[in-house]
Amino acid sequence: MSLIGVRIDGRLIHGQVANLWVTKLDISRIMVVDNDVSEDPIEKSGLKLATPAGVKLSVLPIEKAAKNILDGRYDSQRVFIVARRPSVLLDLVKAGVPIEKINVGNMSQTSETRSITKSINVVDSDIKAFEELNDLGIKLTAQMVPNDPEQNFMSLLN
Repeated sequence: MSLIGVRIDGRLIHGQVANLWVTKLDISRIMVVDNDVSEDPIEKSGLKLATPAGVKLSVLPIEKAAKNILDGRYDSQRVFIVARRPSVLLDLVKAGVPIEKINVGNMSQTSETRSITKSINVVDSDIKAFEELNDLGIKLTAQMVPNDPEQNFMSLLN
C-alpha cells in the first residue's frame, strides 16, 4: 500500500505539511481529500502553489479518492493524505481504504469548537468521528511536527 501518512489539518497544505512532513516521510504525492475544496478552483490553485516542487498533488472528493486508492492508481507512489475533518477519513475507511494510523494536527478554533490542545479544537461531530475511527482500530495520534513526541490522541480527547 502506498499510504505513507494520513493527517488531519485544517490548513491542508502549509509549511509544516509541505516542508517538514513531506521531507521526513519522503512523500511523492499529497492527496487533499475534501468534497468542497475539490470543486473550488481558487482554493485548488492555492494548494498547487503550496505544494513543494517535485511532489504531485491530487485534490479529490471523498468518493473519487477512495476509488483511485482502491484501484491501485498510486501504488508506485508515496502518498500523504490530508483532510480537514475526521469525518472525511471515516468516510474513506468506510469505503474500504485501509488507513491504520491518523495524525491529528491543527484543527482551528471557531465559536463552536472546544479546545483539546492549543492547536486542536473540536465540535461534537468530530468527537463522534474520532470515537468511531478508534472503535475501528485506527491508531489516532497528536503530533504537530515530526520531531515532536507522538501522543495518544484519544487520551487527550478523554
